[in-house]
Amino acid sequence: MDRDEIRKALDRHWAASDANDFDVEHDIYREDALLEYPQSGERIKGRHNIQASRAAQPNAKRFEVRRIVGTGDLWVTEFILAYDGRPTYAVSVMEFLDGKVAHETQYFADPFEPGPSRARWVERMA
Repeated sequence: MDRDEIRKALDRHWAASDANDFDVEHDIYREDALLEYPQSGERIKGRHNIQASRAAQPNAKRFEVRRIVGTGDLWVTEFILAYDGRPTYAVSVMEFLDGKVAHETQYFADPFEPGPSRARWVERMA
């Protein structure tokens, strides 16, 4: 896959994720894909298991992609994942092999109040 094809596949993946279209969302993965969540210590092996684990999530979820960057077989998506309206900032690192995701690692961070020690240098983001 070339750069444009991977970018289109990522755009489809994240749009399907936001729409809870689990079949289209998981088209991007190889059958033997590996998904890791380092913060919880979880590893999920296989496209089917990745899809089943996400479909079992009871919370209403929404995805807002902030940016996608990548080249070759390594792509990073920065996004906001909201479960039941509560935002979590997330990063997905995807490694492609033969046009499909072979390995993905996702990192999550909850919002926090800004530190007062740096207030004079800070511009608040929307």
